Amino acid sequence: MNFRKVFVLSAVLTVSVFLSGCGALSNAYNNLVSVAGLSSTCTVIAKKANIRTSYAVVATDLLEVKRGDELDVVDQVEFEKVVWYRVRARDEDQTEGWIEAQNVITSEVLEKSKKLAEDDKDAQPQASGLLRNKTNLRLTPEQKSENVLVKLDNGSTFEIISWKYVPKAEDPTDDPVRDDSNTRTPTRNRTKNAEIEAAKTENEPEKMDEKYDIWYKVRLDPSVSPAPSGWIFGRQVELQVPTDIVFYQQNNKKFVTWQKIDGVDTSLKEDPKAATKSNSWVILTRTNEVKAVNGEEPDFDGVLLLGYDKYDQSHYRIYPLIGEVWGKLPMKMEGTGDTRTFTLRLRNKNSGEIEDKRFVVTSDKTRYRLKLPEDMANYEFKVGR
Repeated sequence: MNFRKVFVLSAVLTVSVFLSGCGALSNAYNNLVSVAGLSSTCTVIAKKANIRTSYAVVATDLLEVKRGDELDVVDQVEFEKVVWYRVRARDEDQTEGWIEAQNVITSEVLEKSKKLAEDDKDAQPQASGLLRNKTNLRLTPEQKSENVLVKLDNGSTFEIISWKYVPKAEDPTDDPVRDDSNTRTPTRNRTKNAEIEAAKTENEPEKMDEKYDIWYKVRLDPSVSPAPSGWIFGRQVELQVPTDIVFYQQNNKKFVTWQKIDGVDTSLKEDPKAATKSNSWVILTRTNEVKAVNGEEPDFDGVLLLGYDKYDQSHYRIYPLIGEVWGKLPMKMEGTGDTRTFTLRLRNKNSGEIEDKRFVVTSDKTRYRLKLPEDMANYEFKVGR
Protein backbone atom coordinates (compact mmCIF):
# COMPACT_ATOMS: atom_id res chain seq x y z
CA MET A 1 0.00 0.00 0.00
CA ASN A 2 2.75 2.43 0.91
CA PHE A 3 4.63 1.39 -2.23
CA ARG A 4 1.59 2.20 -4.38
CA LYS A 5 1.29 5.69 -2.83
CA VAL A 6 4.95 6.40 -3.48
CA PHE A 7 4.62 5.25 -7.11
CA VAL A 8 1.53 7.39 -7.76
CA LEU A 9 3.15 10.41 -6.13
CA SER A 10 6.28 9.99 -8.27
CA ALA A 11 4.22 9.71 -11.41
CA VAL A 12 2.30 12.86 -10.56
CA LEU A 13 5.54 14.77 -9.91
CA THR A 14 7.10 13.52 -13.15
CA VAL A 15 4.08 14.58 -15.21
CA SER A 16 4.07 17.98 -13.48
CA VAL A 17 7.74 18.56 -14.20
CA PHE A 18 7.28 17.45 -17.81
CA LEU A 19 4.33 19.78 -18.35
CA SER A 20 6.23 22.60 -16.70
CA GLY A 21 9.19 21.98 -18.97
CA CYS A 22 7.00 21.93 -22.05
CA GLY A 23 5.48 25.20 -20.96
CA ALA A 24 8.90 26.75 -20.56
CA LEU A 25 10.01 25.49 -23.98
CA SER A 26 6.77 26.70 -25.50
CA ASN A 27 7.21 30.13 -23.94
CA ALA A 28 10.82 30.31 -25.13
CA TYR A 29 9.79 29.41 -28.68
CA ASN A 30 6.93 31.90 -28.60
CA ASN A 31 9.36 34.57 -27.40
CA LEU A 32 11.71 33.71 -30.26
CA VAL A 33 8.87 33.97 -32.77
CA SER A 34 7.76 37.21 -31.18
CA VAL A 35 11.24 38.76 -31.30
CA ALA A 36 12.40 37.42 -34.65
CA GLY A 37 9.12 37.12 -36.48
CA LEU A 38 7.68 40.53 -35.66
CA SER A 39 10.78 42.71 -35.59
CA SER A 40 13.09 40.99 -38.07
CA THR A 41 12.62 40.71 -41.81
CA CYS A 42 14.76 39.76 -44.77
CA THR A 43 14.67 40.57 -48.48
CA VAL A 44 15.34 38.10 -51.28
CA ILE A 45 18.53 38.96 -53.18
CA ALA A 46 18.67 35.97 -55.53
CA LYS A 47 16.86 36.27 -58.87
CA LYS A 48 14.80 33.27 -57.77
CA ALA A 49 14.87 31.05 -54.66
CA ASN A 50 12.62 28.50 -52.96
CA ILE A 51 11.12 28.28 -49.50
CA ARG A 52 11.40 24.60 -48.53
CA THR A 53 9.83 22.22 -46.03
CA SER A 54 13.17 21.80 -44.24
CA TYR A 55 16.90 22.36 -44.64
CA ALA A 56 17.51 18.71 -45.53
CA VAL A 57 18.73 17.74 -49.01
CA VAL A 58 15.49 15.86 -49.76
CA ALA A 59 13.19 18.72 -48.70
CA THR A 60 10.23 19.74 -50.86
CA ASP A 61 9.87 23.20 -52.40
CA LEU A 62 6.89 25.09 -50.99
CA LEU A 63 7.03 28.49 -52.69
CA GLU A 64 9.22 30.27 -55.23
CA VAL A 65 10.24 33.81 -54.27
CA LYS A 66 12.06 36.40 -56.34
CA ARG A 67 14.47 39.29 -55.85
CA GLY A 68 12.96 42.08 -53.76
CA ASP A 69 10.34 39.95 -51.97
CA GLU A 70 10.19 40.60 -48.21
CA LEU A 71 9.91 37.73 -45.73
CA ASP A 72 9.40 37.57 -41.97
CA VAL A 73 12.17 35.74 -40.10
CA VAL A 74 10.90 33.18 -37.55
CA ASP A 75 13.97 31.12 -36.69
CA GLN A 76 17.56 30.41 -37.66
CA VAL A 77 19.75 27.30 -37.67
CA GLU A 78 23.17 26.26 -38.93
CA PHE A 79 23.16 22.87 -40.63
CA GLU A 80 26.42 21.38 -41.95
CA LYS A 81 28.06 24.83 -41.77
CA VAL A 82 25.27 26.43 -43.84
CA VAL A 83 22.96 29.03 -42.27
CA TRP A 84 19.21 28.68 -42.89
CA TYR A 85 16.32 30.96 -41.92
CA ARG A 86 12.81 29.79 -41.12
CA VAL A 87 10.68 32.43 -42.81
CA ARG A 88 7.06 33.35 -43.35
CA ALA A 89 6.11 34.62 -46.79
CA ARG A 90 3.61 37.39 -47.38
CA ASP A 91 1.52 35.44 -49.85
CA GLU A 92 -2.17 34.65 -49.35
CA ASP A 93 -1.36 31.42 -47.47
CA GLN A 94 1.48 33.00 -45.45
CA THR A 95 3.68 30.08 -46.46
CA GLU A 96 6.21 29.17 -43.78
CA GLY A 97 9.41 27.19 -44.38
CA TRP A 98 13.19 27.32 -44.71
CA ILE A 99 15.42 29.35 -47.06
CA GLU A 100 19.22 29.39 -47.33
CA ALA A 101 20.77 32.55 -45.86
CA GLN A 102 22.82 33.31 -48.97
CA ASN A 103 19.59 33.97 -50.87
CA VAL A 104 18.43 36.80 -48.60
CA ILE A 105 19.67 39.92 -46.83
CA THR A 106 18.45 40.74 -43.33
CA SER A 107 16.81 44.06 -42.52
CA GLU A 108 19.70 45.02 -40.22
CA VAL A 109 22.29 44.57 -42.97
CA LEU A 110 20.06 46.21 -45.58
CA GLU A 111 19.74 49.33 -43.44
CA LYS A 112 23.54 49.73 -43.44
CA SER A 113 23.56 49.74 -47.24
CA LYS A 114 20.69 52.24 -47.31
CA LYS A 115 22.69 54.51 -45.01
CA LEU A 116 25.57 54.50 -47.52
CA ALA A 117 23.13 55.35 -50.30
CA GLU A 118 21.61 58.18 -48.26
CA ASP A 119 25.06 59.74 -47.80
CA ASP A 120 25.48 59.93 -51.60
CA LYS A 121 21.89 60.58 -52.67
CA ASP A 122 22.77 63.91 -54.35
CA ALA A 123 26.11 62.78 -55.85
CA GLN A 124 26.46 62.72 -59.63
CA PRO A 125 27.69 59.34 -60.93
CA GLN A 126 31.30 59.56 -62.06
CA ALA A 127 31.33 56.49 -64.32
CA SER A 128 29.51 53.22 -64.92
CA GLY A 129 30.82 49.68 -64.50
CA LEU A 130 30.09 46.01 -65.11
CA LEU A 131 31.16 42.92 -63.14
CA ARG A 132 33.37 40.35 -64.86
CA ASN A 133 32.58 37.66 -62.25
CA LYS A 134 30.30 37.06 -59.26
CA THR A 135 31.56 39.43 -56.60
CA ASN A 136 30.71 40.47 -53.05
CA LEU A 137 29.22 43.90 -52.44
CA ARG A 138 30.79 45.08 -49.17
CA LEU A 139 30.05 47.64 -46.50
CA THR A 140 33.66 48.94 -46.45
CA PRO A 141 36.58 48.83 -48.96
CA GLU A 142 38.31 45.83 -47.38
CA GLN A 143 38.13 42.06 -47.67
CA LYS A 144 36.55 40.96 -44.41
CA SER A 145 33.94 38.24 -44.01
CA GLU A 146 31.84 40.35 -41.66
CA ASN A 147 31.36 43.27 -44.08
CA VAL A 148 29.71 41.38 -46.97
CA LEU A 149 26.32 42.80 -47.94
CA VAL A 150 25.32 40.59 -50.87
CA LYS A 151 26.92 38.58 -53.67
CA LEU A 152 26.34 40.24 -57.04
CA ASP A 153 25.86 38.26 -60.24
CA ASN A 154 28.30 38.23 -63.13
CA GLY A 155 27.32 41.00 -65.56
CA SER A 156 25.75 43.23 -62.90
CA THR A 157 25.86 46.93 -63.83
CA PHE A 158 26.12 49.94 -61.54
CA GLU A 159 26.99 53.62 -61.23
CA ILE A 160 30.38 54.48 -59.73
CA ILE A 161 30.14 57.29 -57.19
CA SER A 162 33.73 57.36 -55.90
CA TRP A 163 36.75 55.13 -55.37
CA LYS A 164 39.64 54.55 -53.03
CA TYR A 165 43.22 53.33 -53.49
CA VAL A 166 44.22 50.74 -50.88
CA PRO A 167 47.78 49.36 -50.43
CA LYS A 168 47.98 45.82 -51.75
CA ALA A 169 47.54 43.05 -49.19
CA GLU A 170 50.65 41.22 -48.01
CA ASP A 171 48.96 37.87 -48.58
CA PRO A 172 50.36 36.70 -51.94
CA THR A 173 47.10 34.88 -52.75
CA ASP A 174 45.34 38.28 -52.82
CA ASP A 175 48.26 40.00 -54.54
CA PRO A 176 49.67 37.74 -57.26
CA VAL A 177 51.68 40.51 -58.92
CA ARG A 178 53.27 41.84 -55.76
CA ASP A 179 56.96 42.74 -56.22
CA ASP A 180 59.02 41.72 -53.23
CA SER A 181 62.20 43.80 -53.32
CA ASN A 182 63.95 41.29 -51.05
CA THR A 183 63.82 38.67 -53.80
CA ARG A 184 65.64 40.68 -56.47
CA THR A 185 68.71 39.07 -57.97
CA PRO A 186 71.99 40.67 -56.79
CA THR A 187 73.83 42.69 -59.42
CA ARG A 188 77.09 40.79 -58.98
CA ASN A 189 77.89 38.08 -61.53
CA ARG A 190 75.57 39.73 -64.06
CA THR A 191 76.61 40.48 -67.61
CA LYS A 192 76.96 44.15 -68.58
CA ASN A 193 73.70 44.04 -70.57
CA ALA A 194 71.88 42.43 -67.64
CA GLU A 195 73.11 45.16 -65.30
CA ILE A 196 71.91 47.85 -67.72
CA GLU A 197 68.45 46.25 -67.98
CA ALA A 198 68.24 45.86 -64.19
CA ALA A 199 69.16 49.52 -63.70
CA LYS A 200 66.43 50.55 -66.13
CA THR A 201 63.87 48.52 -64.19
CA GLU A 202 64.97 49.86 -60.80
CA ASN A 203 64.91 53.46 -62.05
CA GLU A 204 61.45 53.24 -63.58
CA PRO A 205 58.64 55.09 -61.74
CA GLU A 206 56.69 52.94 -59.31
CA LYS A 207 53.46 51.63 -60.85
CA MET A 208 50.01 52.13 -59.36
CA ASP A 209 48.79 48.61 -60.13
CA GLU A 210 51.86 47.14 -58.42
CA LYS A 211 51.36 49.09 -55.20
CA TYR A 212 47.61 49.67 -54.86
CA ASP A 213 44.27 47.94 -55.29
CA ILE A 214 41.29 50.07 -56.22
CA TRP A 215 37.84 49.86 -54.63
CA TYR A 216 34.71 51.40 -56.17
CA LYS A 217 31.82 52.83 -54.18
CA VAL A 218 28.77 52.05 -56.28
CA ARG A 219 25.06 52.78 -56.59
CA LEU A 220 22.86 49.89 -57.77
CA ASP A 221 19.46 49.71 -59.42
CA PRO A 222 16.81 47.67 -57.48
CA SER A 223 16.63 45.23 -60.41
CA VAL A 224 20.30 44.37 -59.74
CA SER A 225 20.33 44.34 -55.93
CA PRO A 226 17.98 45.23 -53.04
CA ALA A 227 21.09 46.68 -51.33
CA PRO A 228 21.36 50.10 -53.01
CA SER A 229 25.01 50.93 -52.25
CA GLY A 230 28.34 49.43 -51.20
CA TRP A 231 31.97 48.82 -52.19
CA ILE A 232 33.27 46.50 -54.94
CA PHE A 233 36.84 45.22 -55.39
CA GLY A 234 38.21 46.90 -58.51
CA ARG A 235 39.86 43.86 -60.09
CA GLN A 236 36.40 42.49 -60.90
CA VAL A 237 35.13 45.71 -62.50
CA GLU A 238 35.15 46.64 -66.18
CA LEU A 239 34.56 50.35 -66.74
CA GLN A 240 31.88 50.99 -69.38
CA VAL A 241 33.55 53.76 -71.37
CA PRO A 242 31.08 55.19 -73.94
CA THR A 243 31.66 53.75 -77.39
CA ASP A 244 32.17 57.10 -79.10
CA ILE A 245 35.22 58.00 -76.94
CA VAL A 246 36.79 54.65 -76.06
CA PHE A 247 39.06 55.05 -79.12
CA TYR A 248 40.76 58.05 -77.45
CA GLN A 249 41.83 56.12 -74.38
CA GLN A 250 45.59 55.51 -74.25
CA ASN A 251 47.56 52.73 -72.61
CA ASN A 252 49.44 55.19 -70.41
CA LYS A 253 46.35 57.31 -69.65
CA LYS A 254 43.23 55.44 -68.61
CA PHE A 255 39.83 57.12 -68.38
CA VAL A 256 38.55 57.23 -64.80
CA THR A 257 35.44 59.38 -65.22
CA TRP A 258 33.53 61.14 -67.96
CA GLN A 259 30.65 63.61 -68.12
CA LYS A 260 28.67 64.88 -71.08
CA ILE A 261 29.06 68.54 -71.97
CA ASP A 262 25.88 68.34 -74.06
CA GLY A 263 23.83 67.56 -70.96
CA VAL A 264 24.33 66.02 -67.52
CA ASP A 265 23.48 62.32 -67.57
CA THR A 266 22.41 61.15 -64.12
CA SER A 267 20.67 57.96 -65.20
CA LEU A 268 22.21 54.49 -65.40
CA LYS A 269 19.60 53.37 -67.91
CA GLU A 270 20.25 55.23 -71.15
CA ASP A 271 18.00 55.32 -74.18
CA PRO A 272 19.46 52.69 -76.59
CA LYS A 273 19.43 55.29 -79.39
CA ALA A 274 21.23 57.83 -77.19
CA ALA A 275 23.89 55.25 -76.33
CA THR A 276 25.03 55.18 -79.98
CA LYS A 277 24.94 58.96 -80.41
CA SER A 278 28.23 60.88 -80.34
CA ASN A 279 28.57 63.60 -77.69
CA SER A 280 30.96 66.20 -76.32
CA TRP A 281 32.77 65.20 -73.14
CA VAL A 282 34.87 66.23 -70.16
CA ILE A 283 37.11 63.24 -69.39
CA LEU A 284 39.40 62.78 -66.39
CA THR A 285 42.40 60.49 -66.92
CA ARG A 286 44.98 58.76 -64.72
CA THR A 287 48.49 57.57 -65.54
CA ASN A 288 49.83 54.40 -63.95
CA GLU A 289 52.61 56.17 -62.04
CA VAL A 290 52.56 56.52 -58.26
CA LYS A 291 52.12 60.21 -57.41
CA ALA A 292 51.39 60.13 -53.69
CA VAL A 293 51.52 63.37 -51.70
CA ASN A 294 51.66 62.79 -47.94
CA GLY A 295 50.71 59.18 -48.57
CA GLU A 296 47.62 60.06 -50.65
CA GLU A 297 47.17 59.37 -54.35
CA PRO A 298 45.29 61.61 -56.82
CA ASP A 299 42.12 60.23 -58.37
CA PHE A 300 43.09 61.83 -61.68
CA ASP A 301 46.11 63.68 -63.11
CA GLY A 302 44.88 64.70 -66.55
CA VAL A 303 41.87 66.41 -68.15
CA LEU A 304 40.73 65.86 -71.75
CA LEU A 305 37.91 67.87 -73.35
CA LEU A 306 36.43 66.52 -76.57
CA GLY A 307 33.86 68.42 -78.60
CA TYR A 308 31.78 66.81 -81.33
CA ASP A 309 31.34 68.52 -84.68
CA LYS A 310 28.01 67.27 -85.99
CA TYR A 311 28.78 68.55 -89.51
CA ASP A 312 32.15 66.81 -89.82
CA GLN A 313 30.84 64.00 -87.61
CA SER A 314 34.11 63.87 -85.72
CA HIS A 315 35.55 64.82 -82.32
CA TYR A 316 38.01 67.67 -81.77
CA ARG A 317 40.09 68.89 -78.83
CA ILE A 318 38.54 71.81 -76.97
CA TYR A 319 41.13 74.56 -76.38
CA PRO A 320 42.95 75.76 -74.41
CA LEU A 321 44.35 72.47 -73.12
CA ILE A 322 44.69 71.79 -69.39
CA GLY A 323 48.12 70.64 -68.25
CA GLU A 324 48.93 67.86 -65.80
CA VAL A 325 47.09 68.26 -62.50
CA TRP A 326 46.65 66.50 -59.12
CA GLY A 327 42.95 66.09 -58.46
CA LYS A 328 40.37 64.37 -56.29
CA LEU A 329 36.81 63.37 -57.12
CA PRO A 330 34.00 64.13 -57.54
CA MET A 331 33.71 66.20 -60.70
CA LYS A 332 30.49 68.19 -60.92
CA MET A 333 28.78 69.33 -64.13
CA GLU A 334 26.28 72.21 -64.20
CA GLY A 335 24.61 74.60 -66.63
CA THR A 336 22.21 74.61 -69.57
CA GLY A 337 22.04 76.01 -73.08
CA ASP A 338 25.26 77.17 -74.72
CA THR A 339 27.15 77.49 -71.43
CA ARG A 340 28.30 74.59 -69.26
CA THR A 341 30.47 74.64 -66.16
CA PHE A 342 32.38 71.85 -64.48
CA THR A 343 34.10 71.96 -61.11
CA LEU A 344 37.31 70.06 -60.35
CA ARG A 345 38.93 69.56 -56.96
CA LEU A 346 42.61 70.35 -57.59
CA ARG A 347 45.69 70.54 -55.40
CA ASN A 348 47.29 73.99 -55.22
CA LYS A 349 50.98 73.32 -55.80
CA ASN A 350 51.92 76.31 -53.61
CA SER A 351 49.72 75.72 -50.54
CA GLY A 352 49.16 71.99 -50.95
CA GLU A 353 45.42 72.49 -50.30
CA ILE A 354 42.65 70.83 -52.33
CA GLU A 355 40.51 73.61 -53.80
CA ASP A 356 37.42 73.75 -56.03
CA LYS A 357 38.18 75.27 -59.44
CA ARG A 358 35.37 76.20 -61.81
CA PHE A 359 35.79 75.90 -65.59
CA VAL A 360 33.39 77.37 -68.16
CA VAL A 361 32.68 75.81 -71.55
CA THR A 362 30.89 78.01 -74.09
CA SER A 363 29.54 77.27 -77.55
CA ASP A 364 29.14 79.46 -80.64
CA LYS A 365 26.72 76.89 -82.11
CA THR A 366 29.54 75.18 -84.03
CA ARG A 367 32.44 74.68 -81.57
CA TYR A 368 33.10 74.72 -77.85
CA ARG A 369 35.73 76.89 -76.15
CA LEU A 370 37.11 76.55 -72.63
CA LYS A 371 37.67 79.41 -70.19
CA LEU A 372 40.34 78.66 -67.59
CA PRO A 373 40.45 80.13 -64.07
CA GLU A 374 42.81 83.12 -63.96
CA ASP A 375 45.13 81.43 -61.46
CA MET A 376 45.23 78.07 -63.29
CA ALA A 377 49.05 78.12 -63.27
CA ASN A 378 48.91 77.37 -59.53
CA TYR A 379 47.24 74.02 -60.24
CA GLU A 380 49.12 72.78 -63.29
CA PHE A 381 52.09 70.59 -62.53
CA LYS A 382 53.06 70.43 -66.18
CA VAL A 383 52.15 72.71 -69.08
CA GLY A 384 49.83 71.01 -71.57
CA ARG A 385 50.96 70.64 -75.18
